Amino acid sequence: MDADAMAAYVVDGFEGVVEVRASGDSFFMYDPRDQPDDRRFPFATIVTGDRYDQVSELDRPSAYRLNIGLPKAEYVARFGAPPSRRDGAGPLEQSFDYTAMDQVMPHPVYGAQYWVCVLNPGEHTLGLVQELLTVAHAFAVRKHENRHSHAE
Repeated sequence: MDADAMAAYVVDGFEGVVEVRASGDSFFMYDPRDQPDDRRFPFATIVTGDRYDQVSELDRPSAYRLNIGLPKAEYVARFGAPPSRRDGAGPLEQSFDYTAMDQVMPHPVYGAQYWVCVLNPGEHTLGLVQELLTVAHAFAVRKHENRHSHAE
């Protein structure tokens, strides 16, 4: 699945999703059109280049990284405690090959905030990616509902 097909899957497959594109990247927010722009926060992103970090070598042809923000319990159940130490270049110290395609792993920079990533989801990870996106979207919906119930 290429980046455009993945973006279409997220927008079309989940209720209330708004996609914002910038510099070839996509940011997916749950927003049933009642949030000001400055209150939106993505539950998933697609990054297509090395503008933010270089550990995944996203400047390769057709390479992209899908990033998914998970609830703490979901992240910990799959990967254990999140990393906290950074190397000299900024990424978290972890033992993953962030250039490997079709492998779900903690995010190289935002793993400590319970984000995971996968380069070019495919045959080995597509089912898991769909499951994780469902969890992340449901988490975004809950956070939105909690904000609105506390504001009333």
